[in-house]
Amino acid sequence: MDFIWILFAFICGLAAKTVSLPPSIGFLTAGFILNIAGYQADESLSILSDLGITIMLFTIGLKLKIKNLFKTEVWLGCSLHSVLWIVVTLTFIKILSLASISYFSDLDLTTAALIAFALSFSSTVCVIKLLEENGEMRTRHGKLAVGILVIQDIIAVAFLVAATGKIPSIWAFSLLGLFVIKPLINRVIHHVGHGELITLMGFFLALGSYELFELVNIKGDLGALLVGMFLSSHLKATEINKALMNFKDIFLIGFFLSIGFTAIPTLEMLGLATLLILLIPVKFVMFYGIFTLLKIRSRTAFLSALSLSNFSEFGLIVGALSVSTGWLSNDWLVILALGMAISFILTNIIYQFAHTTFTKHRGFLSRFERKTKLVEDNFCQPCQRPIVIIGMGRVGMGAYQAINSHGTNPAWGLDADKEKITWLHNKGMEAYYGDAEDIYFWESIDLSKLELVLLALPSVQDIINITKQLKAANYNGKIAAVARYDDERRQLEAFGIDKVFNFYTEAGVGFAEESLALLPQGMR
Repeated sequence: MDFIWILFAFICGLAAKTVSLPPSIGFLTAGFILNIAGYQADESLSILSDLGITIMLFTIGLKLKIKNLFKTEVWLGCSLHSVLWIVVTLTFIKILSLASISYFSDLDLTTAALIAFALSFSSTVCVIKLLEENGEMRTRHGKLAVGILVIQDIIAVAFLVAATGKIPSIWAFSLLGLFVIKPLINRVIHHVGHGELITLMGFFLALGSYELFELVNIKGDLGALLVGMFLSSHLKATEINKALMNFKDIFLIGFFLSIGFTAIPTLEMLGLATLLILLIPVKFVMFYGIFTLLKIRSRTAFLSALSLSNFSEFGLIVGALSVSTGWLSNDWLVILALGMAISFILTNIIYQFAHTTFTKHRGFLSRFERKTKLVEDNFCQPCQRPIVIIGMGRVGMGAYQAINSHGTNPAWGLDADKEKITWLHNKGMEAYYGDAEDIYFWESIDLSKLELVLLALPSVQDIINITKQLKAANYNGKIAAVARYDDERRQLEAFGIDKVFNFYTEAGVGFAEESLALLPQGMR
């Protein structure tokens, strides 16, 4: 059985990638195909799915700053949306009930409210995968979307506690002891080094926090998220995240497959799920309207709202709970699963055109912006240096130091991670916070002073998006970029980038040149 679902997941994932869709859509399809073909999900698939979600929430926590959750646009934006959504969705369900549409006509106010509540959440798995695949986790709109998801997860856990009567035990207060032993945990993380132990340490922390919180009757997934946030300030947090990345992606395949195994749908159920999908544009409009009302710029509001416009796996949890208590029929679980799967597919397809769609309709969307903007959305005018390095990771910092080592200091850095900018400033580097994929940023600075843009980014799609924005802002200077593989280098050169460096080849050349300098003059 294990080989069968791996085979179908691979074939469907490859088929999705071939037509330029995310592989996760193929995994969803594979689950439904296997279910219709008569296969049953075994325990290993459930374990894989649970592992994927736990590790994903832990890695989210590693990249999340607690203070971001207390921003008005996050907690108030999430709260306003939840309340407004439930009111609108209850009205929608009532209209369908008055129209005597099956399943809806049998709902009373309590069960209708439960369904509305379940559909108010956005999928953590879908949104995080989407942002990671597009390299947007650390962007302004990525952080906003993740903050909303975390608040939603906390609300979801609170609901489950109230609905199931699973009250945290008195021993839950002992979790405060984590603050006491944090120095010890930090020392152990530092001591494990950089090899396979750092990966094992990541698994230990993620799964250990899950079990620890379950012991005191608190949902384990929330524990993984909170412990990840607890350790996010550690210097090796990013390294642990990278070590777990591929494992998390493999495990999450189990989650997408398991959706298809929920139940075998009928055409009627598919039609009812499609009716629920009509609420997706409403969810987008609500998020966009609330974000702009809270003084978020239109581009950030648009991209965040679009990524959050889907239904959550939490809907299945509420559905299963309602079925077990007799509030809903088992068919509703299938309808909710279908609605969630379709919403995943739509979000993944539509988001591929998010940046170009915003650029095309920018004039209209900008009308909803408030005149006053949040401090975080006001870009600082960079210094008048002719070279900008975008992406101040290890490659970007190396380029910065090499260019400025001659004493003229012609280069400055740009990164979408505000915490990293603060760290760079403490290191004495001239770096600025800004989203290079945002046309507003390039329009807010004097491009005539720029002669060279270096794109030190790992994602080819990010490089292409930034290049598009530079051209749209009428930048006339040169552009250079890095690529990891030859096919990526050819793709970027064909797109019009002036110079593309193969990361591994150039590292080898630099290594050889530096090493040859050790030899006597006559032997070089």
